[in-house]
Amino acid sequence: MIELRPLPFEEAIETFRDLVPLTADEFYALAQEARAAAFTVTGVLRMDVLVDMHGAVEKAITEGETLADFRNRFDDIMETRGWMAPPDLAPYRLETIFRNNVQTAYNTGRYNQMKDQKDAFPAWEYDAVNDADTRPEHAAQDGKIYPVDHPFWDTWYPPNGHRCRCGVNPVHKQELEGVKTESEMPPEKPDQGWDHNPAKERWKPDLSKYPEELRTQFHL
Repeated sequence: MIELRPLPFEEAIETFRDLVPLTADEFYALAQEARAAAFTVTGVLRMDVLVDMHGAVEKAITEGETLADFRNRFDDIMETRGWMAPPDLAPYRLETIFRNNVQTAYNTGRYNQMKDQKDAFPAWEYDAVNDADTRPEHAAQDGKIYPVDHPFWDTWYPPNGHRCRCGVNPVHKQELEGVKTESEMPPEKPDQGWDHNPAKERWKPDLSKYPEELRTQFHL
């Protein structure tokens, strides 16, 4: 039996902290791979509101806050700033914002940690919650094991939809003996707009055409 120590949350915190707040128009004008480096909330047009919401989610991730904590923090921000919450930011929307961002940050941090351990854990297992709220397409992937570098993870690395709670478990090489690993892509598709790996598609500028002194400055 392989015992895994709990993963620290620093990678998740760093992942979310680096996201750039953008309005929805700015966000959706970006290519898909660039969106993975941005934060937005549909219906919020003021940049100062977006920045404060980004800070509220970051604090929730950093301190391990609950959804209730996040809601209270959002209400406090609105009251302190004297703002009116956009009409479409109902409690259900706030929960979606919270869960989408926390799950994406956590799974991205976990992806980076697992990639560093792929020699010992060369395959990953898809893990769905399998309750009444689990989408059938997501439940169909539960328990399937794919090699770390299989294209399945380019499409199906979670979250795979709004409020998706799916995760991924690393599988040690000793546990793979006699265990079936998948080779073909599944017929099911993730939710529209979620068929990508946010950890793998972190945007970086192409510096190849810039002078060396400018490339050096970028990396400082």
